[in-house]
Amino acid sequence: MQTENIRNFCIIAHVDHGKSTLADRLLQLTGTISEREMVNQVLDSMDLEREKGVTIKASAVRMGYSRNGKVYELNLIDTPGHVDFNYEVSRALVACEGTLLVVDASQGIEAQTIANLYLALESDLVIIPIINKIDLPSAYTGEVAQDIGNLLGINPESIIRISAKLGTNIEQVLGAIVKEIPPPKGSLSQPLKALIFDSHYDSYKGVIAYVRLFEGRIKKGETLQLMATGTAVKPIELGVFSPVMIPVEQLVAGDVGYIATGLKSVRECRVGDTFTGVKYPAPISLPGYKHPKPMVFAGIYPVEGESYEDLKEAMEKLQLNDASLMYVPETSQALNFGFRCGFLGLFHMEIIQERLEREYGLTIILTAPTVEYKVILIDSSERFIKSPAELPDESKILEFQEPWMNLLILTPTDYYGAVMDLVKKRNGIFIEQEYPSSNRVQMTFEIPLSELIVDFFDALKSRTRGYASMDYQFKDYRAGNLVRLEVLIGGEPVDALASIVHRDQAYYKGQKLVSKLKRLIPRQLFDVAIQAAAEGRVISRANVKALRKDVLAKCYGGDVTRKRKLLEKQKRGKKRMKKIGNVEVPQEAFMAVLRLRDE
Repeated sequence: MQTENIRNFCIIAHVDHGKSTLADRLLQLTGTISEREMVNQVLDSMDLEREKGVTIKASAVRMGYSRNGKVYELNLIDTPGHVDFNYEVSRALVACEGTLLVVDASQGIEAQTIANLYLALESDLVIIPIINKIDLPSAYTGEVAQDIGNLLGINPESIIRISAKLGTNIEQVLGAIVKEIPPPKGSLSQPLKALIFDSHYDSYKGVIAYVRLFEGRIKKGETLQLMATGTAVKPIELGVFSPVMIPVEQLVAGDVGYIATGLKSVRECRVGDTFTGVKYPAPISLPGYKHPKPMVFAGIYPVEGESYEDLKEAMEKLQLNDASLMYVPETSQALNFGFRCGFLGLFHMEIIQERLEREYGLTIILTAPTVEYKVILIDSSERFIKSPAELPDESKILEFQEPWMNLLILTPTDYYGAVMDLVKKRNGIFIEQEYPSSNRVQMTFEIPLSELIVDFFDALKSRTRGYASMDYQFKDYRAGNLVRLEVLIGGEPVDALASIVHRDQAYYKGQKLVSKLKRLIPRQLFDVAIQAAAEGRVISRANVKALRKDVLAKCYGGDVTRKRKLLEKQKRGKKRMKKIGNVEVPQEAFMAVLRLRDE
């Protein structure tokens, strides 16, 4: 295929604006998939994606398209829309020359639409705006077109209006892709440079790297080298996605395809690395990607201690499939060996948990999520704290800092007061507002990340009847009046239940947590004291009463001394049991820290 006939593009949009449905119609119209093979959300191959109705993984597909007597090769990379999978979007954009910006005609421009648009502008891509769902009775196409026109500085009449569900005007989209998106610039005569923009693990073919070739070509049987690690690779297979993997003899500059490396170790083939040839290596590698910054941290532990190695292997393979997942080994007094994991958000954490349980058959305990705090010690050194267990002695701390975020909320003007009230209750600071259209307001706030991660999005949706959308970016660390809230069960601190809270909320949260744990922890044969402590003193306590056994049931006669002797014997037994007995803490107890606001 001639390089000038190749077009590489992706689709970006807010969640549920019709990216995957548009991809389905493009595959149908170009004949890439027959009617018999057609299912909804073809590119969403994971069960989780179909169940939740969101794209989680970016996926690639090659389509052949004939226009004006020429055959074009269209390489589509479908991207997620949820804010937690922004890293997937940014990686896909680097592999493309253009993007389709899809906006729902009934919802209008949303927060993630703007966030993804800025990512595309940073990557210097050609943007083709598209209004989808024009068939809906609630569609206000003219107003949405005007808003997009104002945002991009273009004529609203030039924006393509489609219904991906009914297939209306899809031919216009293909025409715009061919006409407006430039062909790739790479040269076949230059040394090979192929960027790894994604990967997954296959039991038979090893690590399969998804690549975009910027320079040169790869032929079957040719030995390649990874520039960051220096690992030499003789590929088992080269191929393209159509949308299933189809082997080919060679890949050339401008192509999007895959390389089955045969590598069994996931550490040797990282997303963002560059493939080059061993005979004629490139002098410098491609820039790769800015590493994602985890926002939410939680511990993942196997329920059975002997499953630790299985969990370790599953985490390695999952990180290959999701490069934004970070993890390091950690030990907990209550839960033994596990991992401290970093996630981009709470939804990302939920997806990882479900994938570990479904795809790898593991039963895991997930501790309550925390954020990364910064501690400045008396000797002026700085430490980043991902878990309350890592917190140094309070006498050594000079200043305690927490992460703050820039929060962007788009909402109909009717819910202005409700949004303001919610952010104010979560210690947010109002910065500015803009009106992208007469009935929508774009509000900018600064807010602590700890207030954002748990249930803020749910509260925002319920207060605005589902119409508001949000996006957030890290801003900086700021000093906060914070303390460590510890939980002691039977006098022993349970590090997995500890949390870092604002000092003025410590008593309230400690009391709530103790009350909740009292209901969740099963009764033992001895009294169990549950205590919440902060700054070295107990601030709340509750007792789980012992299970009573009637030791006098067999005492059917005799004087009172016999009964007293039996009761004293039971008392001594309970005292001894309390010293050596273990209290089983159920999974619900670890998640109780999460749901303190629910009641």
